[in-house]
Amino acid sequence: MLVNPIRKAIFPVAGLGTRFLPATKAVPKELLPVVDRPLIQYAVDEAREAGIEQMIFVTGRGKGAIEDYFDIAFETEATQRERGKDLSALEGTRLMPGNAVFLRQQEPLGLGHAIWCARELIGNEPFAVLLPDEFMKGAPGQGCMQQMVDAYAQVGGNLVCALEVPMEDTPSYGVIDPGICDGKLTQVLGLVEKPALGTAPSNLILPGRYILQPEIMAILEKQDKGAGGEIQLTDAMASLIGRQAFHGVTFDGRRFDCGSKAGYVEANFALAIAREDIGDHIREFASAELAKIRHP
Repeated sequence: MLVNPIRKAIFPVAGLGTRFLPATKAVPKELLPVVDRPLIQYAVDEAREAGIEQMIFVTGRGKGAIEDYFDIAFETEATQRERGKDLSALEGTRLMPGNAVFLRQQEPLGLGHAIWCARELIGNEPFAVLLPDEFMKGAPGQGCMQQMVDAYAQVGGNLVCALEVPMEDTPSYGVIDPGICDGKLTQVLGLVEKPALGTAPSNLILPGRYILQPEIMAILEKQDKGAGGEIQLTDAMASLIGRQAFHGVTFDGRRFDCGSKAGYVEANFALAIAREDIGDHIREFASAELAKIRHP
């Protein structure tokens, strides 16, 4: 199927990160590290792996450190070179000129509004959206966005990442009303934002990865406020169903909800024990700590 390539991705990073106060009083939550790399770096690497070229960061006040992170760290790099130190750890932190664009969401009006803020940069192209605090860990070369781009090449239209959760967790998420399933692809008949307990049409949630057609911008421009008094992306996407192809792609990998403290700690632990340089030490430490709890 011939489809327009996905060249641009939007990263909504204007949130205050209040669940991680006081750390986020000074550090944007997107720069909180998982082991030794910030959350935003994992999301950007995921997008680049999928062939995306331009990263559009929708920021807010106090988020200038994100822009600095993807710039040249002249003092650090010069000092490391003078000392003959390895600079490979900085690979991927500097995007090519023009490949990183920063704009502000001046009011906290919701995810849909944040996406709409990038309308002039998107133009008439399909685009991806990645929420950095949803850490999606796939196999090498098969990250979440790569899986979605592969599916997009088959069916086109709009796609959302889909993930199965226990039914009791559905009130916290956007939920898919499913149609025909074909392997990892599920036809989307409808979307419900944070349904009341017991009313969700399925247990397939939207964990923060999207491929959308540019027509959604016109819908967002006129979108009324929805759940939480915010302009919801889910409501705007629901308006496209029936007008354009719409599918969910079940993610093959692990998802860590790094918007929560528990999920953030889980991500750090899971990646740490898988590392060759520190994995053995962390496993031994965890075993010793658990033994103390069992046998105080």
